[in-house]
This record gives sequence, C-alpha cells and structure tokens, in this order.
Amino acid sequence: MKELAADGIPVTVTCRVLKLSRQPYYRWLRDAVTAADWVEAERANALFDAHRDDPEFGYRFLADEAEAAGQPMSGRTAWRICSANQWWSSFGKKRGKNGKKPGPPVHDDLVERDFTADTPDQVWLTDITEHWTDEGKLYLCAIKDACSGRIVGYSIDSRMKSRLAVTALDNAVARREDDVSGCIVHSDRGSQFRSRKFVSALNRHGLVGSMGRVGAAGDNAAMESFFALLQKDVLDRHRWSTREQLRIAIVTWIERTYHRRRRQARLGRLTPIEYETIINTAASAA
Repeated sequence: MKELAADGIPVTVTCRVLKLSRQPYYRWLRDAVTAADWVEAERANALFDAHRDDPEFGYRFLADEAEAAGQPMSGRTAWRICSANQWWSSFGKKRGKNGKKPGPPVHDDLVERDFTADTPDQVWLTDITEHWTDEGKLYLCAIKDACSGRIVGYSIDSRMKSRLAVTALDNAVARREDDVSGCIVHSDRGSQFRSRKFVSALNRHGLVGSMGRVGAAGDNAAMESFFALLQKDVLDRHRWSTREQLRIAIVTWIERTYHRRRRQARLGRLTPIEYETIINTAASAA
C-alpha cells in the first residue's frame, strides 16, 4: 500500500479494492511494532537464552530463569511461546522427530583416553553425578586433576543447571591460585558443558575445552572411577534424609578421606595432597 501510495494511488482506493479498513493501516503505519510485540520478543529472547543454557528445563523452569533475567511472565505465557518455537525439554516426551541425536560437541577430544599428566593443572577431568535423598536429588559436579588425582574444584546443588558446572570451574581456578591458563578441561557432551555460560567461563580463565564422544563412558573413565568410589564409600552407605546431610558427607569424604587419607597405587602409595606437595616442592627447588 505504501508503494502504491508513492505511485499516486490513494490509500482509500487501495483499501476499497483490498477490502481493508483504513484505520488499522494508519495505526500500523504510525506504530509498525507495537509495545505488545516488543514485550513478546523480549520474553521469547529470555526463554531462548535459558533453553540454550539448560536444554533439559521445561517451560516452568524456563519461566523462572526468564524472570531472574528481568522478564517475568505467567507459566501459560511461557508454555505458549515455547510451544510455538518448539523449545521442549530434552528429558520430556519425544515430539515430532524421533531418534533426535545429542547436540554437537563444542570442543574436540584432546585427551583421547590418555588420563595422565606430568604436572598439575595440565589436564582437568570433569563430570556430574546425582543421588537421591528423601528431599529429592542432589547433584555434584567435580573437577579432577589428571596428574595428582586431586579434586581441585566442585559444586553441589539441588538442580542440574549450567551454573553447577560453571561454579565448579570457578572454584577450581580460585583454589589453584596460580595461573592455570592453557589447562585442558575434558568432559562428556552433557548440555551443562556445552552451554554458553560454561564455554564463556573456559574462555574467561584461558582454559582449553575438550569433549569425548556420546555414549562412550571410556572417554572419561578416570572421572567415572572417582564417582564409582564415591558411590561405594558414601552415597550407597545408607539412605539420606536431607540434601544438607548428604552434602556434608560428600564434602567431608572429599576433603578429609579422599585427599588426605586414601593412598593411591599410581601415586606411589601417596595421597593426592602428599603427591602434589612433593611435586611442588621439587619444582620450587628446581
């Protein structure tokens, strides 16, 4: 209609031929994008960002994340926007296409099942495990140094979100204190490790990402062995009533038993703390 009007054809004539009213056209001409359209777009952007960071979240959790980002909305509104854009939880029912493959890796496999390192902070391994309590699940993301076997950082939470992995990574960097840039951080292809927040955290600390294949537990076997030990020594010992009770038990076992009392054959029957102390002392003397 604007082009026809520019050619000299009156809007009244065009509207009559197209059987349209002039008032809606003039309203659109004055304000092509309404305030409601802007609000809808901002809500959709907030939901999309949350879905990209945590693909396993349903629309209710996505609405919570959007509200935290400054875009509050009702659960019904979140469902309508997610449904229109087919942003479904990866744990939900299969919709449309069956046999959908996991997302592509954001890093190459730089470890290739060689879980050894000559010095600390050369290769870190990370993964997430979960365990039930009477209050619900508790999730642990741990980061293990391939050289000494020490758990250099970990994070425990009641929800398996991308920031669970980010917090563990930040904790590891802060605990090491020294410059860890260039260290390889190897994980599986879980959504938390492929998230934009985790990749940004890697880049912020100057770390190098690495990922194994889908469904190949051997690609992160050293981390799986740590979780198996934790399962046997702590998680399966008895039924846990509260998340806090289990959290304290995990932290106590890592810091007191695993780090300072459990000797490892591959370390010459030393504990991870003892082994790192010897290596650091030798490096300082050199």
